[in-house]
Amino acid sequence: MNYENILFDTANNIATITLNRPQTLNAFTEAMIAETTHAFRQAGRDEGVRCVVITGNGRAFSSGQNLAEVQERAGQFSIGEHLRKGYNQLIRQMVRLEKPVIGAINGIAAGAGCGIALAADIRIASDKAGFMLAFSKIGLVPDSGINWFLPRLIGYARAYEMALTAAKIPADTALAWGMVNRVVPHEQLMETAAAWARSVASGPTLAYGLTKRAMNKSWRMSLDEALDYEAHLQEVCGRSQDNQEGIEAFLKKREARFSGK
Repeated sequence: MNYENILFDTANNIATITLNRPQTLNAFTEAMIAETTHAFRQAGRDEGVRCVVITGNGRAFSSGQNLAEVQERAGQFSIGEHLRKGYNQLIRQMVRLEKPVIGAINGIAAGAGCGIALAADIRIASDKAGFMLAFSKIGLVPDSGINWFLPRLIGYARAYEMALTAAKIPADTALAWGMVNRVVPHEQLMETAAAWARSVASGPTLAYGLTKRAMNKSWRMSLDEALDYEAHLQEVCGRSQDNQEGIEAFLKKREARFSGK
């Protein structure tokens, strides 16, 4: 697939997806949603990819949905279908991808752009980044997974406040609230994200992926179910090359050389 709205690069076991409509602050069109979803699917299928980084080109991570596209299709546009066929598929692709996803949040992440950022497993934010739920300004409810992700990260009261006020939450506040893992100077963002990605891409990819699966499933499980599921996944990991390598490296007091299998 030829991408016109994103950049997609793979190198050193890392796939980098860059939202690339800087003239619109990387506002999502249907084509850009489809391309981003396809890129995540490609990263999942590529055994050589062991980590994915998603970021934005220019001043913004993403300003959310391109409302001009919606207005152009007035009377023929179903928001529900747009979500089901577009953003919902992208969010599911990100969450179900059993490889770590690092969000390098370079600027504002607003509306659906905020949902995409929250779907990343690790979020590293520039000190120029911000998060905003602008939906109430146009009489809509948050979507793109925000109602699921955000209260779990920062609690119901703060999440609902963000939805009501549509206030911009700066990076330092997002860090204090638990929305992001790190805040770094803007000029160091991509260098920091690349260092994290290199470290993760050299790790036990199978274990990382199954850990992600276990934590996501645990929201719907009782403690007993979670314990049983952990035992099942541990059996899978216990038969992996990475587990054998990790044990051998530990016993020989050397650094493990994981293959991701």
